[in-house]
This record gives sequence, structure tokens and C-alpha cells, in this order.
Amino acid sequence: MKVKTSITLSEDVVEAVDGLAGESRNRSEVIETALRSYLARMKRDEQNSHDLGIINRRATRLNREAEDVLAFQGDW
Repeated sequence: MKVKTSITLSEDVVEAVDGLAGESRNRSEVIETALRSYLARMKRDEQNSHDLGIINRRATRLNREAEDVLAFQGDW
């Protein structure tokens, strides 16, 4: 379902959107595509930040495990 909304954009942004839209698409399609991409990137960044927090909280243990593995491999 589509919901009609009104936004205010700078003239240069509207011109750029119109340039991207060309003959085959309209402003709404260009803006929706851009927003979907932006929202997906924001969600990905949020997940990456969350994952990095987990890695950082467990860094000491993970580093110890890596050192044990490397020490074991060096004994060959």
C-alpha cells in the first residue's frame, strides 16, 4: 500500500532526483529507492555496531583462544 506524503527538498536535490528519474521513472520512485537503500544501510550499520560490541566484550577470551591455537600449530 502506498501512502501519500509531502516533503520539502532543496532545489538542487529536486533537480538531481529529476535527472535520475528521466523518462522512465518519476520522483517518487527515485526517492523511494534511495530511502530503501539508506534504511537498509542504517540497519546494516546498526547490526555491525552491535556485533562489534559483542566481539569487543569477548576480545580477551577470543585472543587467548587464538594464541592457544597458534601455539599448538607451532609444535608440529
